[in-house]
Amino acid sequence: MTDKKKNLSEISFTPHKQFSPQQVRIGVVVSQWNNAITDNLRDGAVNTLLEYGIPKNNIQICSVPGSFELPSATVMMLEADDKMDAVICLGCIIQGETRHFEFIAQAVADGIMKAAIDYATPVIFGVLTCNDMQQAIDRSGGKHGNKGVEAAVSCLQMIDFQRSIC
Repeated sequence: MTDKKKNLSEISFTPHKQFSPQQVRIGVVVSQWNNAITDNLRDGAVNTLLEYGIPKNNIQICSVPGSFELPSATVMMLEADDKMDAVICLGCIIQGETRHFEFIAQAVADGIMKAAIDYATPVIFGVLTCNDMQQAIDRSGGKHGNKGVEAAVSCLQMIDFQRSIC
């Protein structure tokens, strides 16, 4: 039986020999909505990329108004820079009193997946979909770690995977 991880930051990455972090370019698209949470996600992702040797100049950070804009900003970023190896999408959608949460969360997930498939490029879903603010706090540097760290490690793993199969 596998143990269920309870901390998002417990994920790690061991690259293949041909992985060269100095040559990796990564976009990070961050939602401004719930920015107390998304700023923590951004910082976790960027610090993790730096720890794994990605040069600061090779990390392009862009802000968008909300999570709904993450997929289109990702496509714009990939269109503008054909040397982009991956894009990390970071956002936070918190359940409200209406079904708006469901529509936004589904549209964002579908859009991020579509961008990844259309561009055959790793596009990482680092969007929290929480029932309340406390869950978001717990997953953006609180007791459950930081989803931004997880997104950055997933990003590096996918870049490594893509390079190892080609």
